Amino acid sequence: MKYLKFLPILFLLIQSCKTEKKEITDTTKDDKELSDEWIVLFDGKSTEGWRAYNGDKLPPGWIAKDGALTFDTELGLEQDYTGGKDIIYGAEEFENFELYIEWKIPEGGNSGIFYHLKEGYDAPPEVAPEYQLIDDENYAKIHDLTAYNKSLGYTEKPEELKPLQQTASDYAMHAADSSKKTLHPVGEWNTSKIVFTPEKVEHWLNGEVVLSFVPWSKDWYERKNSDKWKNSEDYGKYKTGYIGLQDHSSPIWFRNIKIKKL
Repeated sequence: MKYLKFLPILFLLIQSCKTEKKEITDTTKDDKELSDEWIVLFDGKSTEGWRAYNGDKLPPGWIAKDGALTFDTELGLEQDYTGGKDIIYGAEEFENFELYIEWKIPEGGNSGIFYHLKEGYDAPPEVAPEYQLIDDENYAKIHDLTAYNKSLGYTEKPEELKPLQQTASDYAMHAADSSKKTLHPVGEWNTSKIVFTPEKVEHWLNGEVVLSFVPWSKDWYERKNSDKWKNSEDYGKYKTGYIGLQDHSSPIWFRNIKIKKL
């Protein structure tokens, strides 16, 4: 009978251990859920967080309209603005991430998505890698690329849009696999995803991986030092930075922009 008086104490100890174990499990679950959270960069209505590269507000032409972050070329013709018209999500820098974005361009359109972008340079391409967005089919028919491509050393058919310049490529570094690309016609929405880790970078287009490469590898440095970026000392060197969108003097529409930290 003398042992019975200890039973209530034993029961309380067991219950305490169960509660503590549950709290630990719940905390672990919460941490995992937090790691899976998306950060919305554009919700279809507000341009909060977005501003000009090297600026403190959005340049003329960039507006939220019909659920899209849009560059309106007519509004962008204001003559009292002297800065560049590329924009960044300036609220936070990102290191390893998965970025999802939907976009469309007009005939002959051209734009791009920058990451690991740092300010203080003349323009984003000088320092940041770019997921290329362009009208693969019609751009070279509308724009004369001959002089530009010759300046890069393209002597064979310099009038053509080269693979390194086409949609979903890591611009002037790694070409997207054309056999895996499904690019919707101009004026229709496409989806893109960039997954960045130090071990591998993936470019997705409309649900398919069309490019993967290892950043800062021997191959990466060989490419960087042999072509367009050989005189751009800081190109691609940063491990963290802003997400940016390019104005290339054509209308452009973005929506459902979100990012997940990895």
